[in-house]
Amino acid sequence: MKIYTKTGDKGQTSLVSGERVPKNHLRIEAYGTVDELNACLGVMKDSATYQGLHERIEDLQSLLFSIGSHLAATEKNKMPLPELHEEDILALEKDMDAMDSELEPLRNFIIPGGDLSASYAHMARTICRRAERRVIDLELAEVAVHPVILPFLNRLSDYLFTTARFLTLKQDGKETTWKSRK
Repeated sequence: MKIYTKTGDKGQTSLVSGERVPKNHLRIEAYGTVDELNACLGVMKDSATYQGLHERIEDLQSLLFSIGSHLAATEKNKMPLPELHEEDILALEKDMDAMDSELEPLRNFIIPGGDLSASYAHMARTICRRAERRVIDLELAEVAVHPVILPFLNRLSDYLFTTARFLTLKQDGKETTWKSRK
């Protein structure tokens, strides 16, 4: 099977239901940003020397594919979609609490960085926030969005911030706090 189809050469693409939409449609922006986030998580995972989070990151990547499929489906969709659960949000909170128990309390803003994988975690956090904004755009356009997606993306960005700090700690990186100009 060839990867190229030439069906998108005029700026259109297909949704899960088979409907054709412009490649800059709000749905495409939303799930495309989730896909970008997923790719960044892969780079973050692969650049980490600390491997204690690898399996969890792969689970999150799989979950992001599920979220993307929901964002790519309209009410005309006939295909079954993967389930999304509130427990996924609670699992992020539990993971953050576990990482936080090893981190110094946060007293200042953190400058993104620390080490390479922590930098990618910060980048993933900002992409996640953009994905969240794109999903909000969908909702504002009165498009139904699965009720778990927005809270999950919101929590995931917090998780990624915590992960950046945790990777900095575990990989002997240097956390730099922001110092305001006087």
